[in-house]
Amino acid sequence: MEIPALCLRLPQLTLQSSPMTMQPCFPVTNLPATTTAVDAITIHWREYLMESVELCALMFSICLSGTLIYSKTSPLSAIPESSKSFLMGGIVAGITLLIIRSPFGRRTGAHLNPALTLTYFFLGRIHHWDTIFYILSQFAGAVVGVFLALEVLGGRLSAPPVCYVITIPGRDGRAVAFLAEILLSSLVMGVILFTTNRVHFVNSAPFFVTLITFFYYGFCSSLSGFSVNPARSFSSALFASVWEGIWIYFLGPSFGMLAAALIYIRVPGKHRVYCAKVFHDMKSPCPFRCDFMQLVGKNVVDDDLL
Repeated sequence: MEIPALCLRLPQLTLQSSPMTMQPCFPVTNLPATTTAVDAITIHWREYLMESVELCALMFSICLSGTLIYSKTSPLSAIPESSKSFLMGGIVAGITLLIIRSPFGRRTGAHLNPALTLTYFFLGRIHHWDTIFYILSQFAGAVVGVFLALEVLGGRLSAPPVCYVITIPGRDGRAVAFLAEILLSSLVMGVILFTTNRVHFVNSAPFFVTLITFFYYGFCSSLSGFSVNPARSFSSALFASVWEGIWIYFLGPSFGMLAAALIYIRVPGKHRVYCAKVFHDMKSPCPFRCDFMQLVGKNVVDDDLL
């Protein structure tokens, strides 16, 4: 199958405002409407595998940092409880930023979250087979990540209070946890839609996402354990065999992100969603229904995108 390439001629800003042309190109491999499941795998198996590896790395990092900070046998266990949440948030936020801006993240869009993928499907930016295989890859990668962490950390990961870093409702109950997941997921999705669809913010989207992660871990993780990600909660619950309130971590993020998308398309409009990537550069292939060139075609783009 021949892969078309989008080529943009972008003006380079100079002191005299004299334009100099550049020609960054990236292939777009979005699936036609009639694509079968076999065709989707043939064309996008690399993206599915990369998305799985990203979730594997994220969950391995969450398990490793959770064990280092909260395990009773860790030298970091003496850290005050109030500081542990911020330390955990800083580590997870940093890993998330690295994944999003990695070569894998740039190519797949770094969804890292079934609720995010589902929302972009609702917005019409992802083919239904990509949606299905992305979500399956995310769950599989998350499970493998916890498994690898268990192989490395052993009983320190499974023993209380770490317990596979499970997410369960906090002391305020399930209703508060459910509301927290909805609100935080809405905030994350709203920030992603706002920043990725405005040319002057496209390079900042990963940083805003990681800032939200850091501050929520520090101030609000006691409400719901900080999930906003069905695959993240499922993988921990699977190994711990603790399914308390698991529906919260499936429905909360999905409802929250879909609500943010509904609000967004009512205000700027659905036509102002240009692609399904969290971070879009000008070199990596794009597997989605991509109109990113419409966003940046007449604007000066940060060099980091090129």
